[in-house]
Amino acid sequence: MRDEQPIRVRTMFISDIHLGTRGCQAESLLDFLRAYDSDTIYLVGDIVDGWRLKARWHWPQAHNDVVQKLLRKVRKGARIIYLPGNHDEFLRDYCGTRFGGIEIIDRCIHVAADGRRYLVLHGDQFDLVVRHAKWLASLGDGAYTFALWLNTWLNLVRRKLGFSYWSLSSWAKQRVKNAVNFVGRFEEVLQGEARRMQVDGIICGHIHSPALHDRLGIGYANTGDWVESCTGLIEHFDGKLELLHWHRRTGELLPLPLPLIEAAE
Repeated sequence: MRDEQPIRVRTMFISDIHLGTRGCQAESLLDFLRAYDSDTIYLVGDIVDGWRLKARWHWPQAHNDVVQKLLRKVRKGARIIYLPGNHDEFLRDYCGTRFGGIEIIDRCIHVAADGRRYLVLHGDQFDLVVRHAKWLASLGDGAYTFALWLNTWLNLVRRKLGFSYWSLSSWAKQRVKNAVNFVGRFEEVLQGEARRMQVDGIICGHIHSPALHDRLGIGYANTGDWVESCTGLIEHFDGKLELLHWHRRTGELLPLPLPLIEAAE
């Protein structure tokens, strides 16, 4: 638990929390929200997992605490913008409205402190599996849920042996050729959309693969998730973006830079 005052940043971007699932790392997210305050918070989709809640209700106290923490930030003056994803697509019917002071919109352009413009959206709009084969996406979601269930038991054993948290699904995603190719193609398509919109970069979520780079000549930031990677994107007051990876160890939360990720200067 942190005793010091929260670190103030200009903007926070968080996605793919998947509240309502057993894989959600709500306690780590709460530590992140306690550690940082910002003027604006973007919730970049899949915050609540409507797919999983429809199949089976799961809503422990920690998930409720995340919601309450966000609402407290609104009451203290933070602007919160919620951009729904595919797992909370039911909220897309309410784009243009507010709930508890939280604005719901489909996509928007964020202007950073240094003047750079970023298109912000969840990203499922450019995932052909989700858009055109929902049954296949649901099948994949079931396999992913099983992997997370298996991962929970593996990490119980790891904790007893004194090892830190390790994500089976993230490890597999980085090594299976088709998954690697999909992530690369997803990045290319999203950067292409940013170029079409004549902005400097794009900020998204959806694929649970945190990244921050401009390898194709235009900025790409994926906020990651709070199931596998426990990552969040922040903007400092000079406009610099930084991707943070959080580990929960014996009550202490340590921010660590992700390997092989380039900070956007």
